[in-house]
Amino acid sequence: MRFGIHVHAFGVYADPRVVVELAREAEDAGWDGVFVNDHLAARTTHGPSPVANPWIALAAIATSTTRVRIGPMVAALPRRRPWQIASETVTLDHLSGGRLILGVGSGTGIDRSFTPFSETRDLRTRAALLDESLDILSGLWRGQPFSFSGRHFTVKDAAMRPSPLQRPRIPVWIAGHWPHRRPFDRAARWDGMFVDADGTDWLRGEIVPPDTLRACVDYTRSRRREAGRDGPFDVAIGGFSPKDRSAAVERLAPYAGAGLTWWVEGIRDGLGTPEEHHTTIRRGPPRA
Repeated sequence: MRFGIHVHAFGVYADPRVVVELAREAEDAGWDGVFVNDHLAARTTHGPSPVANPWIALAAIATSTTRVRIGPMVAALPRRRPWQIASETVTLDHLSGGRLILGVGSGTGIDRSFTPFSETRDLRTRAALLDESLDILSGLWRGQPFSFSGRHFTVKDAAMRPSPLQRPRIPVWIAGHWPHRRPFDRAARWDGMFVDADGTDWLRGEIVPPDTLRACVDYTRSRRREAGRDGPFDVAIGGFSPKDRSAAVERLAPYAGAGLTWWVEGIRDGLGTPEEHHTTIRRGPPRA
């Protein structure tokens, strides 16, 4: 199992210099990844909160670290142009020396990051936009002339270069809420998944139960087998582990048997002081 930190880049963590400091600490302490969330706006009990742009924050992280994997966790593709994402991700992949993981989903924070900007709220439409965007990304990443004709997007004989450093392409993780199966049907076609579950509130310290994760992993792996896919496949969940290292190791131990390959520790304004989060990071990942 590998371990990352998941910086919710709003509030005190909207300052990209603070995010870079956290990323350096994480790399020095032996964490394997540094991920940031993707929202246009956030709100706390005190009102609107400042928010950092994930791509700018990731560029700063890429130039300030040398080893950790980086990426958005997760990028809301339905409110973005896929050719822009193709350009941004390839640049980040090169800037980081091939360390980018692209986590994607149909979008959360709908009332704050979709509705005020006239982005579609309809789930089916967002799912269709996500699928078309992924097809376009994989096509443009090849660096060869590429065309696409879909319901929402059209590309005509476009070639974007350079190609990513990573081969066969930048890894793509798909986010989903179990037991809703369509996101995991989608994930089975890509390189990994970020799993949440109905009824689990990570803001209250809850983690997706191991049996729930196992059911999700078993289902997705079966779909991969049906599609003839047998390559590496990552499974990530996130939340907040106990502050005591031994307790954290004990709590996460059952997840390896359930198929987990990545645990991402939440770093979020309002759920612990900055000093407490720094302590968590400097303590290092809760490896057995």
